[in-house]
Amino acid sequence: MIDYIVTTKGAIVDPIYPEAIRMFSINLFRTIPPQVNPVGDAFDPEEDEPVLEMAWPHLQLVYEFFLRFVESPDFNTSISKRYIDQKFILQLLELFDSEDPRERDFLKTTLHRIYGKFLNLRAFIRRSINNIFFQFIYETERHNGIAELLEILGSIINGFALPLKEEHKSFLTRVLIPLHKVKSLSLYHPQLAYCVVQFLEKDQALTEEVVMGLLRYWPKINSPKEVMFLHEIEEILDLIEPNEFQKVMKPLFQRLAQCVSSSHFQVAERALAFWNNEYVVNLMGDNIDVIMPIMFPALYENTKTHWNRAIHSSVYNALKIFADISPRLYDSCTLEYNERVQKSQKQREDRTLFWKMIESDAREQRGKRLSTEMPKPVSAGYHQGFTRVQTEIQTMACNIERRAATV
Repeated sequence: MIDYIVTTKGAIVDPIYPEAIRMFSINLFRTIPPQVNPVGDAFDPEEDEPVLEMAWPHLQLVYEFFLRFVESPDFNTSISKRYIDQKFILQLLELFDSEDPRERDFLKTTLHRIYGKFLNLRAFIRRSINNIFFQFIYETERHNGIAELLEILGSIINGFALPLKEEHKSFLTRVLIPLHKVKSLSLYHPQLAYCVVQFLEKDQALTEEVVMGLLRYWPKINSPKEVMFLHEIEEILDLIEPNEFQKVMKPLFQRLAQCVSSSHFQVAERALAFWNNEYVVNLMGDNIDVIMPIMFPALYENTKTHWNRAIHSSVYNALKIFADISPRLYDSCTLEYNERVQKSQKQREDRTLFWKMIESDAREQRGKRLSTEMPKPVSAGYHQGFTRVQTEIQTMACNIERRAATV
């Protein structure tokens, strides 16, 4: 039947539409079982293997038939509108939570074809995908099809007309940016970063909001996630305009200085890789008076304190670039850093001396107090009372021993 639709011209006639769509619905629309491990720890999408669909050979034929049906030159959108409606779209989107990556791949292609042909359903499809994302971000943090949905949206964003509508800008700030905070970011980060970059290519004025949003959701204790954020930041810097860069450079490089100082060598290594990017180095050079004072202390301290030797060579490379860009400012930062170190060392010495003086004064005061205080004489009544109590305790102990011996 698939070959017949593909090879036969005029094969799709009006009576076929309800039957083909009904066949697709009956065979594919079903409840997706929850992801659970029968024994052991809870299901982890990053660690556990997905459960493949047992009926996939059958489902694959249904998907292939429907795709050829929709892609056929004879396919009439006007007729099929009566059958492919909002309810059909919602049921199709529910299947994206399938664990089987083969099914999600077919679903991605199917939904993309429907989006391209059915103009009346485009806004509804975008809203429905947004609702899935909202539920994923703020409620469940579990969904198998986020990467595939983002891949579809990447193509949709690429086709947005300029200037961007407020609806589309809102999608960037309310959906795409908050998606960065979910702990399972690694499962869909490449697709998410692509969508963000697509928006910035459309409208550079969104750069400040995007960068500040990433800094707001920056991971504090998840180093692999931090490496992903650094990678995305570099992608953004590759296309940023100089005037937009100046709006975000101060908070951005304050965060970059913290990353350079990270004890996790992959985070430090990824941050130092920015100095290998010619365009980013040019941006630094144009704003060196702001950037070098922020970065210099972190770089200079790393030459002495970081445990990884590979980091040392990258740090020396970054410092050399700074020195080549502005030798005068480099010398000034070096002098200021040394003065700050000396001042800090003097403060520590003064603090130590201060505490020693306090301890010395305390010992002197204690010695004077002990020398002036005379021990009070113990009264005879106290000795008599103490002797009487001691005798009673000894008597009780003897009685307990006798009873224990008779048992």
